[in-house]
Amino acid sequence: MIQPSPFLDCLLTGRARPYTRAGTRSAIDKRSQTGPRKVTLLGIEGDEQGDLRVHGGVEKAIHHYPHEHYGAWADELGEHGLLARPGAFGENFSTRGWSEADVCLGDRIRIGTALLEVSQGRLPCWKLDDRFGVERMALRMQQNGRTGWYYRVLEEGQVQVGDRLRLVERPHPDWSIARLSAVLFDKRLEAALLEECLALPLVPSWRKTLQRRLEQRQVEDWTSRLHGRQDG
Repeated sequence: MIQPSPFLDCLLTGRARPYTRAGTRSAIDKRSQTGPRKVTLLGIEGDEQGDLRVHGGVEKAIHHYPHEHYGAWADELGEHGLLARPGAFGENFSTRGWSEADVCLGDRIRIGTALLEVSQGRLPCWKLDDRFGVERMALRMQQNGRTGWYYRVLEEGQVQVGDRLRLVERPHPDWSIARLSAVLFDKRLEAALLEECLALPLVPSWRKTLQRRLEQRQVEDWTSRLHGRQDG
């Protein structure tokens, strides 16, 4: 079921800075912006990423995180200063009304004068553990599915707080981000399901991961992504 179009409640950007572990950088600390912002193929003007090997780029130009999840996180974690306002999870877009179950792979979204396309869900990493000071925070996000999703930019333009996000095309209505991410985060191997996923227009990294699972009959090790190396 297609949910009503939400409005952009908060638009956030951040600069890359040295992070918690030696030799690491991050721009996860996003701050709210006012006025129109240019959207390019690489994301929102003024936004940065600390490690371009795994963040940013055309396939992860903009991260969208539902603000409804903040209440669920507060119930789970208790009071936490980061949950007082949008930006806790490094998101660029904060809205109410859409979740991972409402948005599908390949959805084309018009906001302001820009045209975006849902490219993938988020694969949480250890930087969330360090940001929140909560052990296994990234794993919790993976298990509960409150990951948000990424857009690629099909048409550059401008966006600002108050713009409505409008769904203009849905080529894969059976493949919500929630469903697709559940396949990525599942330790079980179902060949038929993997083959069905591989027929979708996946980003190269997701395609490589699922193809390898199908060929090797095993699920990759998530330790490095979820926990990182303590020595940086």
